[in-house]
Amino acid sequence: MTIVTGKAEARRRLQSGWSGVLWKMWEHRADYAYVLPAIAVMLIVIAYPIYYTIELSFFKTPPGLQLRDKIYVGFDNYTNILTSPVFWKVTWNTMIWTLASTFISFVLGFGSALALHRDFIGRGVLRAILIIPWVISAVAASYIWKWIYHSDFGVIGAVLVGLGWADRPPNFIDNVSTVLPSLIVVNIWREFPFAMIMMMAGLQTVPEQLLSAAKVDGASAWQRFWHVTFPHLSSVSTVTILLLAVANFNSFIIPWIMTGGGPSNASHIWITHIYELAFGRQLWGVASAYSVLLFLILMTLGYFYVRALSGNERKEGRA
Repeated sequence: MTIVTGKAEARRRLQSGWSGVLWKMWEHRADYAYVLPAIAVMLIVIAYPIYYTIELSFFKTPPGLQLRDKIYVGFDNYTNILTSPVFWKVTWNTMIWTLASTFISFVLGFGSALALHRDFIGRGVLRAILIIPWVISAVAASYIWKWIYHSDFGVIGAVLVGLGWADRPPNFIDNVSTVLPSLIVVNIWREFPFAMIMMMAGLQTVPEQLLSAAKVDGASAWQRFWHVTFPHLSSVSTVTILLLAVANFNSFIIPWIMTGGGPSNASHIWITHIYELAFGRQLWGVASAYSVLLFLILMTLGYFYVRALSGNERKEGRA
């Protein structure tokens, strides 16, 4: 009996603490073998690039210098970035780009979803037309809008001159004061269908019984929307806004293809500026420091996104 008790006690101690974790991993070694290839791929394509980017952000890499000959400078890259007027200019552009694109895209998408939620003739055709900007290639859309905005041969300028509303075609994307708003218009046109689809899906979950009961009680259309529809859409609205914010903050194709960040950095946002520093000027260390800061911001937005999804799951569990 004493020997049996001693073995049980030894097994209990073995299964506690770190030794217990290792023991459980060993017991499930066959399960881990199945996911090991996926873990290895993730480490190669995700973990190592993140580690190397963080490491490179502490080094100086002058143009023409090989990466193996990089110079350790500590936090100098971060200090130079935060004290650079270009950084604050690009940051301001990024904030305007992200907030304006996210807010207006969501409002237009929400309004379109509410309009298309009703039954009317041609609703399916209109849905298909409104979703076109989102499904076409961003590269193709950028070149189309670049032609539309062209100061000499653009469609908008030709129409304005033809109607007598302007003496000469406006200069949209070659003007410091108008280039960023012009790009934001293109980005909104491209993204609002995504918000529309998300909100249309959310509207399908609003209980018709509650809307009918509110109507019977004498609630107006606005009261039914504000007190019944909108509360049921709070979760999907949060997720949609966060997804739009992340996409806009990390947007690259439209500003880079249409203007390349110009003129005079007026349309540079973080991601295009990082690309120019790395592949245009070969300042890999500074670009890596920028990337680390961008990564931290996106991780913060990702944290709120996960919290929003977790909140939705808890609500569905209680329901």
